[in-house]
Amino acid sequence: MANNHPPLVKGETIELAIESLNHEGEGVGRFRGFTVFVPNALPMEKITVKVISLHKNYARALLQSIATVSPQRVIPVCEQYEQCGGCQLQHIAYAVQLQLKQKTVEAALQRIAGLSMPVLPILGMEHPWHYRNKAQVPIGQQKNRIVAGFYEKRSHNIVELKCCHIQRQANDAVIHTVRNILQTLGITAYQEKEHQGLVRHVLARTSFATGETLVVIVANGTALPKQELFCNALREAIPNLCGIVQNVNTRRGNTILGKEDITLWGRPWLREKLEDLEFHVSPRSFFQVNPSQTSRLYQKALEYAALSGQETVFDLYCGIGTISLFLARSAAKVIGVESLAAAVEDARKNASINNISNATFYVGAAETVVPSLYKKGFRADVVVVDPPRKGCDQVLLETIIKMSPQRVVYVSCNPATLARDIKFLAENGFNPVEAQPVDMFPHTNHVETVVLMSRVK
Repeated sequence: MANNHPPLVKGETIELAIESLNHEGEGVGRFRGFTVFVPNALPMEKITVKVISLHKNYARALLQSIATVSPQRVIPVCEQYEQCGGCQLQHIAYAVQLQLKQKTVEAALQRIAGLSMPVLPILGMEHPWHYRNKAQVPIGQQKNRIVAGFYEKRSHNIVELKCCHIQRQANDAVIHTVRNILQTLGITAYQEKEHQGLVRHVLARTSFATGETLVVIVANGTALPKQELFCNALREAIPNLCGIVQNVNTRRGNTILGKEDITLWGRPWLREKLEDLEFHVSPRSFFQVNPSQTSRLYQKALEYAALSGQETVFDLYCGIGTISLFLARSAAKVIGVESLAAAVEDARKNASINNISNATFYVGAAETVVPSLYKKGFRADVVVVDPPRKGCDQVLLETIIKMSPQRVVYVSCNPATLARDIKFLAENGFNPVEAQPVDMFPHTNHVETVVLMSRVK
């Protein structure tokens, strides 16, 4: 009878040769034929690791020491990189990060979708630092001190933020300032296990285009003690502050934002720009965090849409209308669909601000709204989808197939669900033409991709 037990035990220290990287940037090695995943390890490295978990077909281990160092390894810029869970790839040379993400997209399309469609070279950044316009960090308490920072890897312990090298420096300043004001005023931090205390997170958005900063305090309640003192201190410390908002989230769990916003001072939105379009972004609305790469991504989506000015375009999961308004200037009509009512309100305002009158927005889940529109006789010549990580609902994909648009442009932040959905469309009348990866999130394991599919005639 075959022995199905792993050839190692939890807590064991072993030597390992790393052969490759997986899609999350973890080193992959084999111990007596058994797969072991190791964060922060690189191909061509011989290392010592400690096994931390065992599964049926693989183990996970932590790096202890390196006997042979890979030429791909670089010294992380961030001194907190080993503890902080915000980045996963700072120890890898940026050119190699781009190669990894390129391979991740290609492998997903081949392995999951069974497609050998052309994948263009990934669009990377010339200066891949301080690119994030949004910071969102938990607030906690350690030994009577208020702390703010990102969660430690594999835990909910907060690594106190010193300087985050992938986000705008102005957002670092907001986080430091809020932490200090909370400490000075004696405003309590939220304690997740006990579901007690007030301030859960601080969210800062800073516009690259206008320099404005919007601060959101996520609170376990509707009342903020010493509100006037808090706002005055923040206004004095943060230049170009345009608004202070309290978001109310009294639910247990890890969801960051609640459904209620209270404006404490100023206005509850930020002015942002992409190329020559202006957008109002409210606290709970989605807006891409990397403006320069977002422009490149949306230009590629516009290119794939190949609009002549006569088309009706559906923009699904449209958020505040960013892609919609790019498309509207080259289309006869754009119909945007988004589940978050606040985002649709922003989208309608943004259309008005930019003098765009041929974009209409609907509130509701795409898998509910689009079938309803289809039954009422609405049709699309081009469909653009930009879903969350879980991808598109099958009911929505089935409706797109029935609608039979000339082209589908799929924007994705998850190669696995992208490949799954592309496979379904390919099996039902659409030809996969081309994919373009975009490095929207340097030094993390995430990659954005835009894919063109055309209807088979």
